[in-house]
Amino acid sequence: MSDTIGDTTAPSALQRLGRWAQSRWRTIIVVIPFAWLLLFFLAPFFIVAKISVAELAIASPPFTKMIEWTDGGILTIRIVFDNFIYILEDSLYVNTYINSLKISVTCTILCLLLGYPIAYGIVRSGPVAKPLLLFAIILPFWTSFLLRVYAWMGLLADQGTINNLLIAMGVIDEPIRMLYTVFAVYLGIVYTYMPFMILPLYANMEKLDGSLNEAAADLGSRPTNTFFKVTLPLTMPGIIAGSLLVFIPATGEYVIPDLLGGGNVQMIGRVLFNEFSRNTDWPVAAAVAIVLLFLLVLPIILFQYYQGKASEAS
Repeated sequence: MSDTIGDTTAPSALQRLGRWAQSRWRTIIVVIPFAWLLLFFLAPFFIVAKISVAELAIASPPFTKMIEWTDGGILTIRIVFDNFIYILEDSLYVNTYINSLKISVTCTILCLLLGYPIAYGIVRSGPVAKPLLLFAIILPFWTSFLLRVYAWMGLLADQGTINNLLIAMGVIDEPIRMLYTVFAVYLGIVYTYMPFMILPLYANMEKLDGSLNEAAADLGSRPTNTFFKVTLPLTMPGIIAGSLLVFIPATGEYVIPDLLGGGNVQMIGRVLFNEFSRNTDWPVAAAVAIVLLFLLVLPIILFQYYQGKASEAS
């Protein structure tokens, strides 16, 4: 009888697990994303970093081992930084980095200048038009990215839709070279990443209190002054989020420069592909990727550091 009572009152394994999870829920919430980052970011990063400090070898995979045992039973660790020195001294890689950053920064600014009024217009639109406009922004994601790029190739070709339309209208007498130019790359990147700028801006603007603008107008502030003094500072988080979502992937873009640029526009993504696939020089390709990662991550870290300092001071 006592055994039966003890069995019914004793907590089961599931109950004990539930109590443990309830008491450790904060730790679990923190550990899960860190484990995810460790598995899918840090582990691949260390693999690429290990390859970047190796030497090219005629083997499979085509690089030397970092740690190996010699015939005498001695453990040797070989790390070389010649790959980093090589890409920093070679003008091809330096110019490609600069060109990639120039294109990505320019496209980010263009997306911001075009996307900000679009997002503002969606926020200020009526209850019927707002979901339709948001649907129009999200609609391109329903189509394959490659199909959209190929569509632009058909539009921008010498005998494409745009040139044929301009000739039919009498605007031009002969086709304008648009495909396989820098203009086509800029157009493709801005078109592709525009939704990534509009959606964060919309989410941020949707939370703004409209009475702030009305209060500024009641105090005699002009619309331009109200925008720069009230609206723009309050939408800065959306601007930063959208700019990062455009700038980071645009810097390493490969498909758009390859298809719309036709190899005439050199960006770092194409260099990575050439080193990995055509040259089969994995150590140099890994070093190029590591340098690109630091070019993208360090500004973000510095920005977050100074933003934290500013918030503490305020």
